[in-house]
Amino acid sequence: MTYKEVLQAAQGQMGPCRACPVCNGRACGGTIPGPGAKGSGTVAVRNFDAWRNVRLNMDTIHENFEPDTSLTLFGRSFKYPFFAGPVGAMTLHYGDKYNDLDYNNILVPACAAAGIAAFTGDGTNHKVMEGAAAAITACGGAGIPTVKPWDNATVARKIALARSSGCFAMAMDIDAAGLPFLQHLDPPAGSKTVEQLKEIALAAGVPFILKGIMTVKGAEKAIEAGAAGIVVSNHGGRVLDDCPATQEVLADIVAAVDGRAKILVDGGIRTGSDVFKALALGADAVLIARPFVTAVYGAGADGVAAYTAQLGNELADTMRLCGAPTLDAITRDMVRVIK
Repeated sequence: MTYKEVLQAAQGQMGPCRACPVCNGRACGGTIPGPGAKGSGTVAVRNFDAWRNVRLNMDTIHENFEPDTSLTLFGRSFKYPFFAGPVGAMTLHYGDKYNDLDYNNILVPACAAAGIAAFTGDGTNHKVMEGAAAAITACGGAGIPTVKPWDNATVARKIALARSSGCFAMAMDIDAAGLPFLQHLDPPAGSKTVEQLKEIALAAGVPFILKGIMTVKGAEKAIEAGAAGIVVSNHGGRVLDDCPATQEVLADIVAAVDGRAKILVDGGIRTGSDVFKALALGADAVLIARPFVTAVYGAGADGVAAYTAQLGNELADTMRLCGAPTLDAITRDMVRVIK
């Protein structure tokens, strides 16, 4: 099965999402609930367009090689340097075909079988984290449970559940503080201080990843809080309108972090060549969310396998044509950023 066939099968299966041939944010605009971005809807578009402004420097004068696309992250090896990003509230945003538990039960094992891992989403229903933990356990810990910034007591309960999965890392999408359903709760949820995050990172017991870092200052605070990794992310444009694209801030954050934490990035990354571009700009790995949703809704585990294989083949082809036999050999001079 090809990813084109997966897209065709997904059409009409995803509520307001149209399963567009190119997931660039233009058709869905500000459709929330749904797959769109907040307000004007332009941040998701900007994320996508920014990667189009990174050009590849082709160089085929080198020894012939078979690219090694493998990545080791926090002691675990993966076939490719990309992961499925966390997505939640499936029935709210994508219709009634799958709820969060159904989605994770398809996505997590399918990603593990394809040689990558899934970040799982979180929700107001406690069973969502229970189901995610069970799915990750069944895959030998090959998943990253992602906890939202609830009040500290709720976070503690969810972290305990996440730890029970045997996961190799854990995440919090701190940018979810901007989601409407997280606000006005009792006790309150939302933004966290560095001191609160230190407690959470310690309780995680495994490498802790903070998702939603968009500034050098934010990266410094994440490292101070004990994060072993950060995700440069604006939540797909779904929490704050008029944000810069993730590509626009990535290089500055990479330079400031200077190896003190692993750096992942998401936002508009859609192809294997986009993955290559992100690594050339200094990321260690990337997250991709919306297209994996389409893969699941279009063809379940087969859809995930098809999309993962397409990304992997595109990445390997780009490595061949830019002269990078391994991920470590991908360097900044292999891309050109057009401003």
